[in-house]
Amino acid sequence: MLVVDDSPTVRAIVQRTLQQEHLQVVTAADGLSALGAAADTYPNLILLDIMLPRMDGYAICHILRQHREFRQTPILMLSGKDGVFDRLRGRLAGATAYISKPFDPAELVATVKRYVRTPAIWE
Repeated sequence: MLVVDDSPTVRAIVQRTLQQEHLQVVTAADGLSALGAAADTYPNLILLDIMLPRMDGYAICHILRQHREFRQTPILMLSGKDGVFDRLRGRLAGATAYISKPFDPAELVATVKRYVRTPAIWE
């Protein structure tokens, strides 16, 4: 799983929350690092902030969706930009779902579980 957010605090909270669910998490702090990490790890899910340095989340999502390897990968936008336009723009870029910040850790886990193939530990 890849978590992309420019806030070290958000990255740490998401990483810790998901690792408690026995998920492996790779993080990136900006758009270009996110593309590199995705190409290196082929994550089974991407949590992607919208407002990022060097390239925004919409552009990253669009680029990833152009590659065969990422067409089916769930991409969840994780952002404080919560307007109807923001959600629509995320869908048009290829996002699977949208999680608003601030988020409830239980809601984050439930949403991730909905899109990630269930590990044996969750059964």
